[in-house]
Amino acid sequence: MSVDTPTDAVIITEKLVRKFGDRIAVDSLDLRVGKGEIYGFLGPNGSGKSTTIKMLCGLMPPTSGKALVCGIDVEQEPELIRRYIGYMPQKFSLYEDLTVSENLDFYAGLYGVTGKAGEASKRAVKELVGIEPYANYLAKQLSGGWKQRLALCCALVHSPDIIFLDEPTAAMDPVARRHLWDLLFTLASSGVTLFVTTHYMDEAERCSSVGYIYNSKLIVSGGPDELKHLRAVVGEGVSRYELVCRPLVASFNKVKAFPYVQDVTIFGQALHVTMPDSIPKDQLVLDLKQAGIENRGIREIEPSLEDVFVTLTHLNQADANFTL
Repeated sequence: MSVDTPTDAVIITEKLVRKFGDRIAVDSLDLRVGKGEIYGFLGPNGSGKSTTIKMLCGLMPPTSGKALVCGIDVEQEPELIRRYIGYMPQKFSLYEDLTVSENLDFYAGLYGVTGKAGEASKRAVKELVGIEPYANYLAKQLSGGWKQRLALCCALVHSPDIIFLDEPTAAMDPVARRHLWDLLFTLASSGVTLFVTTHYMDEAERCSSVGYIYNSKLIVSGGPDELKHLRAVVGEGVSRYELVCRPLVASFNKVKAFPYVQDVTIFGQALHVTMPDSIPKDQLVLDLKQAGIENRGIREIEPSLEDVFVTLTHLNQADANFTL
């Protein structure tokens, strides 16, 4: 299901399929990603995320279906696509025995970004990501965060319209992650489209649109707020509460045993509890007290993105043909 379809789509797929022998890695994928969007592509390992990116980058032909990137057919003109896209893999894959500047020179040369225009472009991307002070460092001397910034430099040097980022912050500390996302927001504001895979729900919340792929099928696609209000996720006759209580883990086990509680999970320093709205909140408060749980605050909440994906996964596991 696509909750919102951008009219200025720069990535379009129609019934895109990729098989490896009898195994279907991507099944009938329909995508629309608009210019300047940050599109978060989420799903468990092995669900088809990386295979999708490889097809969209022209690195792997589809088995059937169609994909257009910047209006170019990925199957018929894969080499042409690479002029318009940048790719930043999860694992650092640049040349560790070359300096930052030498890596950037190499990739600029590969893309034909040479002469005065090439020098201007290299200066611009180094300034954008703030890596100029490390220009003469060997790549292997950089921290994980700075290695990813160098990878972003090399993906940007030819001024692509779209950048594909495959779990770009997986090896980063929280500060480096924040800095990288600040850079991504800057790029998106200039009209660059970003297609990002991630397992971090806080990063998914930062995306303008999110797609969730499970077991090779795109289950849902739309804005984070839209997904949180899907009927299949919100449910009928259901209430959700955030409960601040101590001790947290012991409280989790006790609340989970309440006969009317449908689901409970630890979320930061609180519990998220799902229960029928026919059970009054006062009943929950009373049961907490009788169970010896210190209740420091309770409030009604909407589903989180994590709730969205957990719910959709459970529905798909219960019915492999489940659609929204």
